[in-house]
Amino acid sequence: MFVLSLSERRIGRIPVRNLWLLMLYASELTRSGPAFNATIEDDADELPDLIARLLANAVECKLSRNLTRGYRHRDAVLTRVRGRINILTTETRGLLARAEVSCRFEELTIDTPRNRLVRAALDVMARLVDSKGLAHRCHRLATNLALMGIGGVRPTRAELTADQFGRNDAADRQMIALARLAFDMALPTEDPGPTALTSPSREEVWVRHLFEKAVLGFARVELEPLGWSVRGSITLKWQITSASDGLAAVLPAMRTDIVLDPPDRRGRVVVDTKFTSILQAGRFGDLRLKSGYLYQMYAYLRSQEGRDTRWDQAAGLVLHPAIDGAVQEKVVIQNHPITFATFDLGASTAEIRRALRTILLESPCA
Repeated sequence: MFVLSLSERRIGRIPVRNLWLLMLYASELTRSGPAFNATIEDDADELPDLIARLLANAVECKLSRNLTRGYRHRDAVLTRVRGRINILTTETRGLLARAEVSCRFEELTIDTPRNRLVRAALDVMARLVDSKGLAHRCHRLATNLALMGIGGVRPTRAELTADQFGRNDAADRQMIALARLAFDMALPTEDPGPTALTSPSREEVWVRHLFEKAVLGFARVELEPLGWSVRGSITLKWQITSASDGLAAVLPAMRTDIVLDPPDRRGRVVVDTKFTSILQAGRFGDLRLKSGYLYQMYAYLRSQEGRDTRWDQAAGLVLHPAIDGAVQEKVVIQNHPITFATFDLGASTAEIRRALRTILLESPCA
């Protein structure tokens, strides 16, 4: 059993505060672009309070326009037919003799999975924030939702998946994104705290995926307003001239993490992120770049030559957190610039953002 700590804690070498920053940039909120950047500019070091305030604002706005309703399935014994009759239950329980019938029907309700998620998120943020006024505001909104008939149990992932968004649900999308982020921010540590939580997955795959999504979100916020095209994971195809019949089943795929195209569409930057040290011990105890990462980037760049001019002038960026020391090195291999860069996740949030911004804007195609 792990517990939630409201003070400055660490998971591994990384302060919880900065994992919150990664989660913020990995969330769907970055889709709002410049508005997102302006929102967090002055509040980057108070992320829980920022998210709680944005969530409270979204809920209050939604309440002023009425919460979205949805349909849910119900089974009930009624005195009149509604929906479909459950013949088996009606017969076995002898309901007809009492002028009753067992029915299955859909009911329009405000107690939907998305609204339950929001109420549960408000309860979480009320315990997480430092500001007493903001905590009271979140608690008051959660109480209002409860009085309206919205349950307080967090919905399952399956329930949320089944709750589809319509084209008129733009306001709900941001509110739900904030609610999801509130649960992500309730990070457990091994340190004592006031709220007991079940330990979530802290496997390397989860952290690596978070790191990749955070860099992608940061690139969208910083570069898209400048005219850059920012894309997430894409599959690259080998330029095969001939192959045996069984090769397709065993040939490894090439899938990039992030691809950046500058405004002038000249060149391209392939970004590969890894949540590990960029260095490894050499044969004689010295630290060297991990060869596998260089070979991987080399394959990405050289295998696409000849497809178009952007690939012919493509550059690579291998981006890692600083673990065994800071690295800022560049090399040009067969006309393809490759940058190896790290940034310190133990620094302040302002320093992290400044370092990432500098690395991206100083890429060879910037």
